[in-house]
Amino acid sequence: MPTGKVKWYDADKGFGFLTRDDGGEVFVHSTALEPAGTALRPGQRVEFGIAEGRRGTQALQVHLLEPPPTVSKVPRKSPDEMVPIIEDLIKLLDGVSNSYRRGKHPDSRDAKKIAAVLRAVAADLET
Repeated sequence: MPTGKVKWYDADKGFGFLTRDDGGEVFVHSTALEPAGTALRPGQRVEFGIAEGRRGTQALQVHLLEPPPTVSKVPRKSPDEMVPIIEDLIKLLDGVSNSYRRGKHPDSRDAKKIAAVLRAVAADLET
């Protein structure tokens, strides 16, 4: 099986590209990741099968060979640090809830900011 590194991968869009060790790039779709739902990070070493698709070479059955590279390990926040973050998040979501009660969606800029905050809090909870 060919090996390579993740060039880039967008988990929201569900696709990206791998750089093969023997040269060239390969398209990768989220359905090719094992286990399903795995997110790839740039520089991560992978092993994969290859198939020729309508638009070029595509990766199949992508297996992670090593964990993603990190510059430093982020320590977990203490419970005292998380309390105000969670309280602020609740206030933020209350505002969104009130918008929906009035029959309005948050504007796209606010929605993107709220989604980014939710992802950051989720990452803090998972560490």
